[in-house]
Amino acid sequence: MSEIREIRGWIAEERRELAAVLAGLPADAWDAPSLCAGWRVREVVAHMTMAFRYSVPKVIFGLVRARGSFDRMLDRAARRDTAVLPAEELTAVLKDNAEHPWKPPRGGYGAALTHDVVHGLDVTVPLGLDRKVPEARLRLVLSGLATEKGLKWFGVDLDGVQLRADDIDWSYGSGEPVTGAAQDLAVLLCGRRLPAGHLTGAPAARFTREATG
Repeated sequence: MSEIREIRGWIAEERRELAAVLAGLPADAWDAPSLCAGWRVREVVAHMTMAFRYSVPKVIFGLVRARGSFDRMLDRAARRDTAVLPAEELTAVLKDNAEHPWKPPRGGYGAALTHDVVHGLDVTVPLGLDRKVPEARLRLVLSGLATEKGLKWFGVDLDGVQLRADDIDWSYGSGEPVTGAAQDLAVLLCGRRLPAGHLTGAPAARFTREATG
């Protein structure tokens, strides 16, 4: 029970800290692209707060309309909600529900922490914000993602690659090294492509976004 209380405390801190970051964003940052393909910052935050705003019947109705596709339902909900909910309200919902006991379907509080940490990075990394997730939270997140099940779920191919954190003592896999901050490796393990300059090593291009503009 003490471990669960500790993780729930980390979840609450993560939500409050991210809400403080969001409260300080300029208006145009909410329309900037996130690391989630096809979503802006505002869609990511709408998604993060969906569990606090949707009842079970509303989720089921959305699933039916999406013909049973959970991903399609989540995408539609995020896009629909950003059309009617201002940034200030989304930020307030995240802050006010810092201690909400939500957990992902078939997941525990470790999965809930991973959800919040990774989606927070989906926002802060592309915006170039220097927010560092505390090491204890990151280690729990990495322990859940760096598994055969986690790689399969997110479709990440690490064949011939070893991930190495350059800010904490952590590595995973074997092969040519790809080095970066632990939190960047966490989003990599979730199938995101990072902006140029976040990773080093010969295979880094496999996990890096092409430059635009």
